[in-house]
Amino acid sequence: MYRRFILPVALTAASLIGCTGHKEQTHVEEEEAIPFVTVRNGEFHIGDSVYRYIGTNFWYGAILASEGRGGDRQRLVRELDSLKSLGIDNLRILVGGDGEEGLASHISPTLQTAPGVYNDTLLRGLDYLIEEMGKRDMRAVLYLNNAWEWSGGFSTYLEWAGAGKAVNPATSGYPAYMKYASQFVRNDSAKALAANHVRNIVSRVSTISGQPYSKTPTIMSWQIANEPRPFAEESKEEFAEWIAETAHLIKSIDPNHLVSVGSEGSWGCENDMSLWTAIHSFPDVDYATIHIWPYNWSWVTESTVTDSVEAACRNTTEYILAHRKALSDSLLNHGAAMKPIVLEEFGYPRDDMKTAKGTPVTGRDRYYNHVFSTVTSGEGALSGVNFWGWGGLAEPAHTTWRPGDDYTGDPAQEAQGLNSVFASDSTTIAIIRKATNK
Repeated sequence: MYRRFILPVALTAASLIGCTGHKEQTHVEEEEAIPFVTVRNGEFHIGDSVYRYIGTNFWYGAILASEGRGGDRQRLVRELDSLKSLGIDNLRILVGGDGEEGLASHISPTLQTAPGVYNDTLLRGLDYLIEEMGKRDMRAVLYLNNAWEWSGGFSTYLEWAGAGKAVNPATSGYPAYMKYASQFVRNDSAKALAANHVRNIVSRVSTISGQPYSKTPTIMSWQIANEPRPFAEESKEEFAEWIAETAHLIKSIDPNHLVSVGSEGSWGCENDMSLWTAIHSFPDVDYATIHIWPYNWSWVTESTVTDSVEAACRNTTEYILAHRKALSDSLLNHGAAMKPIVLEEFGYPRDDMKTAKGTPVTGRDRYYNHVFSTVTSGEGALSGVNFWGWGGLAEPAHTTWRPGDDYTGDPAQEAQGLNSVFASDSTTIAIIRKATNK
């Protein structure tokens, strides 16, 4: 099945060993003393120490860190201090937000208002965020694109490339959106615009430290996109090629950092495990990612969020182990070492699908306990997890996000508070603290 996906000439399976992005990430000699996160023997390392982590998704971090609209540096500092006190040192953060302002179910403000035209206030916010994380010895996974509409991404690049007005699922539904978005990996102009964004961000020099991002060890990984998908059977081959090309582009600009895909797993590859293993077997991809959403994937229903936790846990374990085995087999077949796997996005609703702060989270707590055990047990199934998402000190004003409202872990297209972990969720906070202490 692997050979169905044709790799670019410079990235054929024969080059899996001995090229940029080798399975054991190395750095230029003068940077050896800097503690970048590296991969050796299927594990993350910082220096000589194995690095396993329990982290969170903090997609709005750069917006909160800005001095412009949406910014609140006082809250940012308090959030980072709270996370650090919990033992959370790995944050997955959006470096995107593309297109016009004011769209339904879309974040605001946007970073890239037109091709290559950036909101400098937000970029300086990203600089500030990275600087503050560095002070706390935290690590950032920065994703550069999005397959979904809530930050622009695929659909905005297509619109900019002349493929017609972007379809918004808030008004047209997700089937129509996915049909439109499936064109992205087959549209050279849209991909070129996305590649320019990669170049602009990965080559950036911080306005605070004066240091290139490429020499900033606070960054753990550049991530190609949030949940990239082909969205159609006829787009699979071009999808695999785009992943390989983008990973190679990032490495050509910045050989010091890890590169990841941002994939959900087979669920995000049209239920094709061979496609998922193909895109994670590329030499410039340093570790594998999966996402799990028990409610979104109908493992639990609105009426069984609390009662069906055990079924969600069983399915979660099966999903993790199936991906680990498939990746191990694929890499072994190509003479390459195993790569770490991270469950970098998983969410579970509040009981009875409520959203308000203070409402029960008994189902979520049981599910989180199970997921965290995959890292803390030491059995090696996962090297890290990032729950979705950190709501922290937010005070949601509306169930549907409106400009001026606090940012929560739930983006604008989702009910505010549904999947968020607030600092006041004391039972969940206790579970997180116990897990990170292990």
